[in-house]
Amino acid sequence: QVQLVESGGGLVQPGGSLRLSCVASGSIFSSRIMGWYRQAPGLQRELVAHIGSSGRPNYADSVKGRFTISRDNAKKMVYLQMNSLKPEDTAVYYCNTVPMTVEQDFFPWGQGTQVTVSS
Repeated sequence: QVQLVESGGGLVQPGGSLRLSCVASGSIFSSRIMGWYRQAPGLQRELVAHIGSSGRPNYADSVKGRFTISRDNAKKMVYLQMNSLKPEDTAVYYCNTVPMTVEQDFFPWGQGTQVTVSS
């Protein structure tokens, strides 16, 4: 059973930084693309960053140059370093896989971690 647990969120001022962490159980982690999603009130869930099994990162335009995704396959961890945070980054952040084939699906969603950017 795959379990995802996110942590590291909090309240920061605009321009501040946070580092989110996600730990994944199960043995399939290392072969999957992993991503960070966020969902703000009234908005659809958005994939903000993802990283391939070998470490190739990709970012949504809204976070390019500010966020850095990384992973540690040995520890089954995914990280999101968030710098230069903006109020519009406020959301609940989740980690999960990014399904790439019809045989793949999301893992069960974790609880997420709240990121609030406000003065």
